[in-house]
Amino acid sequence: MENVGELLDQTRLEAIEQNIFRGGSHNMGSPNIFGGQILAQALDAATQTVPEDRVAHSFHGYFILPGDFTKPVIFEVERIRDGGSFTTRRIVAIQNGRAIFNSSASFQLRQDGLDHQIETPKDIPPPDQFMDDRTIGEQYAKYIPKSFRQYLSIPRPIEFRPVEIFDFFKPESLPPFRHVWIKARGKMGDDIREHQKVLAYASDYHLLSTSLRPHQHEVTIPQLQMASLDHAMWFHREFRADEWLLYALDSPSASNARGFTRGNFFTKQGVLVASVVQEGLIRKKKNKK
Repeated sequence: MENVGELLDQTRLEAIEQNIFRGGSHNMGSPNIFGGQILAQALDAATQTVPEDRVAHSFHGYFILPGDFTKPVIFEVERIRDGGSFTTRRIVAIQNGRAIFNSSASFQLRQDGLDHQIETPKDIPPPDQFMDDRTIGEQYAKYIPKSFRQYLSIPRPIEFRPVEIFDFFKPESLPPFRHVWIKARGKMGDDIREHQKVLAYASDYHLLSTSLRPHQHEVTIPQLQMASLDHAMWFHREFRADEWLLYALDSPSASNARGFTRGNFFTKQGVLVASVVQEGLIRKKKNKK
């Protein structure tokens, strides 16, 4: 999957019955479905049951079981509430008769209200001063573990340009902060709901790896079992996912085999458009005997 058009096609679910939808998956170099795909598809399922004048403002989900990317996923939507200003939906993703993901989404009419935001991170150079992740993978190929090198080489519909690049020559403990410029590959239309799905997909990248920064001198990614456990997202203002956004991440805590990370998305003009929090599993793999 190399461009945003392919991503939108995959996250646009087929309605097979009232409130029941079906979607496919793509290979991300793992037998498991990529979490960002499930997030975007669940948001699409809920959106299809909501009036067009209402836009998602928050989305909360739990990853329950790994999904198999070779099989379709069924999404069941429960219409919890249709209010005067807000609409609430519950979404369950199912494979093999079992729930693999459970979530809720809230939609709102566009309304006027109070307005403020935190400042954008200071002194972050523009995206054209950084390499994208594909170029980094190619340039440092001989220093990167094979499994991780294969992961970096897989075509993606999102372009990532990390500001802080991992030092493959001298891994060291670093503060749990990270910044990544992101943009969809290809041009999109004007439907904000499509842009929200793309950002939901992209938001599952770089969160857990940020919580590893203080521990880079202790352990490497191939030595770890990592998986998203829960994910929450808030959409504050309208934006375009096919224009550069700065993903500013920090990890306040890691403990009990879990890493907790937060992220904010800013436009190049410094407008805060969305926020994310996630907790994920991070523990050393057991040695095979």
